[in-house]
Amino acid sequence: MAKAVLVATHNLGKVLEYKDLLQDLALDWLGLSDVGVTFDVAETGMTFEENAILKAETYSAETGLLTLADDSGLEVDALNGEPGVFTARYGGKGLTSKERYELLLRNLADVPWEERTARFRCVIAVYDKGKLIGTAEGSCEGLIATEPAGEGGFGYDPVFYLPDWCKTMAQLLPEEKHRISHRGRAVAGIGPLLRRVVGN
Repeated sequence: MAKAVLVATHNLGKVLEYKDLLQDLALDWLGLSDVGVTFDVAETGMTFEENAILKAETYSAETGLLTLADDSGLEVDALNGEPGVFTARYGGKGLTSKERYELLLRNLADVPWEERTARFRCVIAVYDKGKLIGTAEGSCEGLIATEPAGEGGFGYDPVFYLPDWCKTMAQLLPEEKHRISHRGRAVAGIGPLLRRVVGN
């Protein structure tokens, strides 16, 4: 029977993304909804790493499961690194992903193309049996497009433009995104550690 690993999210898309990225591991991938966890951990950390560790520790203690948590976000240079750790809450509560990236585009309306540099950053933490197993970080550089394009991905993907690909993140095929994304690169760092924990 495959060992269960809890991905600390209510977002099914993120659970499936991890399953794809680590498909060579014999794991039973679960999201918070699968194990009846309805509360959200307050992300009080000042960095992505602090928030990832906080979530992994809390949900592992709550469920007793090997838990993988990440904190990720978008850093826009012209906005002094915002939205950063507040990426998922940008603009306040109750906004859709589309409304959030539309707000971002409005806030960058007068910023010239060459100054719209940005990056997605992700830190993953793994917690098991009351112990932090380790963390890994990945980032992906790009520019904020002037308008959305593409139907894939989620969040800010439609407005995150990749010059080397001449596409937004949302226009990439899933396997292309996995190879270059901030989460994909962080997984590359956490994968060997996770393999040792699960024994395959």
